[in-house]
Amino acid sequence: MSKFSTLGRRGFVGVLAAGMALAMSGVSIAQELTKVAAVWTVPVEQQWASRLHNALIAAKDRGEIDYVYSENISNTDYERVMREYAEQGVNLIVGEAFGVEQPARAVASEYPEISFLMGSSLPPAEPNFATFDNFIHEPSYLTGIVAGLKTESNKIGMVGGYAIPEVNRLMNAFKAGALSVNPDVTFSVSFINSWYDPPKAKEAAFAMVDAGADILYAERFGVSDAAKERGILAIGNVIDTAADYPGTILASALWHGEPMIDKAIADVKAGSFTASDYGIYAFMEYGGSSVVIDEALAGADAVAAAKAKEAEILAKTFTVEIDDSEPTSTP
Repeated sequence: MSKFSTLGRRGFVGVLAAGMALAMSGVSIAQELTKVAAVWTVPVEQQWASRLHNALIAAKDRGEIDYVYSENISNTDYERVMREYAEQGVNLIVGEAFGVEQPARAVASEYPEISFLMGSSLPPAEPNFATFDNFIHEPSYLTGIVAGLKTESNKIGMVGGYAIPEVNRLMNAFKAGALSVNPDVTFSVSFINSWYDPPKAKEAAFAMVDAGADILYAERFGVSDAAKERGILAIGNVIDTAADYPGTILASALWHGEPMIDKAIADVKAGSFTASDYGIYAFMEYGGSSVVIDEALAGADAVAAAKAKEAEILAKTFTVEIDDSEPTSTP
């Protein structure tokens, strides 16, 4: 966990005075970096958090921001960590409010001079609480097309974390894509009620394979491990894990955090950050999401079908519907 070093009031005055003296003497002073802090309830290696963490690291490496973060923060401790960063004078706080909506919004309301960009199922809140989530339903639909054309048993298993809108819409889009090319496919759906419990996800996946599933939708870590061990295929989500599971990952819907993070940083720098929904920057048209397909595993026909539909999405002649309802198993 990284932490800001703090200056006392006298120290700050001293630094300010020194800076003014340098400026008066004609010595140039580099523009102060935008200070960004992130608070994660999971390890930064976890799929969802990693997309944003990596985007923030990239901005730091470009010399655009000063970035610090805390990971594995429990819901009960989240408010305290947010408040500590706010007290340290950061410009932007990034995080995930899904399980801590009220505390996170309360902290934001106390620090109107700080910009907050939080993953949330609820609307933004004026003046400074912007929201987002990973709208990667479009590439999820495309992976469904690939799976629907590839399955031989017509049984697909799907394991998710929590049945919240951000997860539901991806799973529903995947199902819709599969059914669009194969109306005979059936689905077994299970939620492990955890963001990070690979053994539990793996156990749920094994049960689906035992019931005849020959493709697994891996919304959580652990599912692809089950697929690899049982010698079947898996659909990846958010990140590309094909290198870790060679011969297993059929296709993946990828989230790219850079368009959203870069937009938020630019808005903070320009003083134009508002309480708006930044989730739109995950759409394919902004480069916020994409699909990757293992052509050797999928076959030419499945790849062609997915690419044709992708072209329609980008041309806006086809729209993947956003369905936030909880997905269920086929009766």
